[in-house]
Amino acid sequence: MVAGQFVFMLHSHLPYYRKAGMWPFGEENLYECMAETYIPLLNAVSELYEEGIKAKLTVGITPVLAEQLNDEYLKEGFIKYVDSRIEQVSQDLEKYPDPKVAHSQHLKYLAKYYFDWFNHIKDSFVNKYNKDLIGNFKKYQDLGCIEITTSGATHGFSPLLATDANLNAQFKTGSDTTKRLFGKKARGAWLPECAYRQGYEYVGADGQKKWRPAIEVTLQNNDIEYFFTESHVIEGGNSIGNRRVIGVYGNIEYIPLPERAATGYDTYSAYWLPDAQVAVMGRNDRAGYQVWSAADGYPGDGCFREFHKKDDKSGMHYWRITSPSTDLGDKMLYDPVLALNKINENSDHYTTMIYHLLNDYKIAKGKEGLVMVSFDTELFGHWWFEGIEFIKQVIRKFNNYLPEVERMTAGEYITAHPPTEAIQIPESSWGQGGHFYVWQNHLTEWMWPVIHACEKRMSHIADKYPEIPQDKLLHRALNQLARENLLLQSSDWPFLITTWQAKDYATDRFREHVERFEKIADMIESGNINDSELQQIESVDNCFSVIDYRVYATIEEGCIPQQCAKLAPLYS
Repeated sequence: MVAGQFVFMLHSHLPYYRKAGMWPFGEENLYECMAETYIPLLNAVSELYEEGIKAKLTVGITPVLAEQLNDEYLKEGFIKYVDSRIEQVSQDLEKYPDPKVAHSQHLKYLAKYYFDWFNHIKDSFVNKYNKDLIGNFKKYQDLGCIEITTSGATHGFSPLLATDANLNAQFKTGSDTTKRLFGKKARGAWLPECAYRQGYEYVGADGQKKWRPAIEVTLQNNDIEYFFTESHVIEGGNSIGNRRVIGVYGNIEYIPLPERAATGYDTYSAYWLPDAQVAVMGRNDRAGYQVWSAADGYPGDGCFREFHKKDDKSGMHYWRITSPSTDLGDKMLYDPVLALNKINENSDHYTTMIYHLLNDYKIAKGKEGLVMVSFDTELFGHWWFEGIEFIKQVIRKFNNYLPEVERMTAGEYITAHPPTEAIQIPESSWGQGGHFYVWQNHLTEWMWPVIHACEKRMSHIADKYPEIPQDKLLHRALNQLARENLLLQSSDWPFLITTWQAKDYATDRFREHVERFEKIADMIESGNINDSELQQIESVDNCFSVIDYRVYATIEEGCIPQQCAKLAPLYS
C-alpha cells in the first residue's frame, strides 16, 4: 500500500567561471564541484541503474552551468586540475610515514585514500563518460532515472529585472539551451534564488495604469509547467531566515519581514498559481532541514570530513569536523570508514522519517501526500563530502525496504497528481528573511540601475534589427551583446558582494561584463565594429552559442508572446 510520494530535487548552479580566474575564485570552483559532486552523482545514478534501481532524482542544471560542463576548454582544464591533485597527494604518499609527524601512518592511509579517489574520478570522467558529463546526464534522463529541469539562463534575479523582455530572455534562452543540450524541453524550472513576485499595477511613461504579469506568466509562455519554493511561502509563519539569529553578517544586518499568518495550506501537495497554469511545490520543512542544516542536520556530525581545513602544501582534507566548537588546529584526523558507518545510520533515519511523515499525513487526512525536498546539488560531495553516498543509500533503501514510499520525479508527480487548488504566494526568496534583501541592499544598490540601463539599451538595439542582418560581423556583435547582458544579470554577483564571500571578485566580474556590453553596444551604434576586439570577447564569453538577440525585442503592452503575431517567430 502506497503511503505517499517522495520527490528529491537537486538544483545545480555555479556562475560563469570560464577564463575568469582560477583560485580562490574562478575555474577551480567549477573543477572542485565536478570532481566532488557532478561526477560522483553520475556514478551513483549509474551504479543504482546497474542494480536495477532507477534513481528518480529531479536534477536541475542551470543553463550557464550546463554550457560550462559542455565546454572543451573547461573539460581539458578539469583533467589538468585532477592531474595536479594526483601529483600533490603523491608527494604526501612519499612523505609519510614520517616519525617526526604525529599519526603519520594514518596520514599515509588518507593520502592513499585520496590518491585512489582522484584516480577513480579521472577514470570515470575520461573513460566511463568520455569527458561528456552532459551527454551522460542526458543518457540517464532518457533511461528514466532522472528528470532534468531548467532555470534562467544565467540565474538572473527575476523579480528585480526591469522589463518583461529581459525576464523572458532569461527563461527562453535557458529553456532553449536545456533542450539543445539534453534533447528535450524541460517541463520544470528552478526560479533563481527561489525568487518570486506577483503581478502588479504600475503607471507607464504615458501616465496610464498598466499591469505587469506575475513571473508564472513568463514561465508558461516558455512551456514551463512547474517550479519549487520554500515551505514558509506555502504555509505562512516564519521564514527560514527568521528562525535564525538575526544579526550582522559581513556589513549587512538582515531585517526580516513581519511574520505571516498561517495560510491553512501545507506542502503535502502541489498547487496551481492564479495567473497561469503553472504549478508550485513547496519544500517540506522538516525533511529539508534535516539535511541542509549544518548545525542540526546530518552534515554537521563530527565524523564527517572538515571542509574548511586543508593540508597547507597538498591541499588535501585530512581532518574531520570533530565538533562544531573545535578550533581548526585541534581537529581530529578523518576516518572514511567511521564516516561511512555514520552515513548508514543517517540514511536509515532519513528513510524512516520520510515514511512516517507520509504515513502520518495519510492517516490524519485520509489521502496520500507529497514530501518534496530540494537542495543545492553542491551540498552533496563538495560541502558535505559524504553526501552523494547518503543520496545513493537513501534511494537504495527506499527501493529495497520501503516500497510504500513512491519515489517520483517532479514531472511524474505533476502528471500523476495534478493540483486541485490554486494558491497565491507572496513576494519571496530563499534568502535570509525570506525576501530580496540579500540581493538588494546598501552594498548592491549601485548595481541595479546599471542592470536596468543595460536591459533597456539591449532591447532598444534589438528593436532596430527585427530581421537578422546580412552583415555577419554585425550579427555576431548583436548576439555577443545579448550574451554579455545575460552574464551581467547573474544573481551570483550581488549575492557574493552581500555575503562578502568574494566581494572584490564579484564586483570585478560584474563590471567586466558591463564594460564588454557597453563596448559592443557602442560599436554597434556607431557602425564601427572592431572584429579583433569582438573576437577577443567571444573567446572568453562563448556560452549560448545559438542565442538569438531578437529575444530581447520589446514585448508590447498586454501582449502574450505566444499569441502575438509580430513576435511569434521568436517563441516558436
